Amino acid sequence: MPDRVRKHERETPRKEKICRTCGRAFAWSEARARDWDVAKYCSQVCSGYAKGERDAELEAAILELLAERGAGKTICPSEAAKRVGGTAARRDWEGLMQPTRETVRRLVKAGKIVVMQNGRVVDSERAKGDLRLRLR
Repeated sequence: MPDRVRKHERETPRKEKICRTCGRAFAWSEARARDWDVAKYCSQVCSGYAKGERDAELEAAILELLAERGAGKTICPSEAAKRVGGTAARRDWEGLMQPTRETVRRLVKAGKIVVMQNGRVVDSERAKGDLRLRLR
């Protein structure tokens, strides 16, 4: 794998990179210093994720849950992951949280939903913590 070999002749500048899977920016850190020249993904979750039919299922689940709740009501992204991944008792849905977040970002960019936090609309790219989703 030639792209996994560190470039000794010149170092990559310590600026932000864009994750190939989710499109989020990630910054240089001491923990990433050894592999910074070849870093392509923001996390291990993104490096092993392949887009597929789960994305369509998650998108449909989000829109379906929001339609069931009605206008002005919100849902938690984990509800969509639970609907696609299984029951809460089995915890199969936890592995779907990162793909669910990516699906939410795509739906926000398409103008179908908004992301809320503490009752206010927030930027889906920068939001962290407890989020709620609402139809636009």
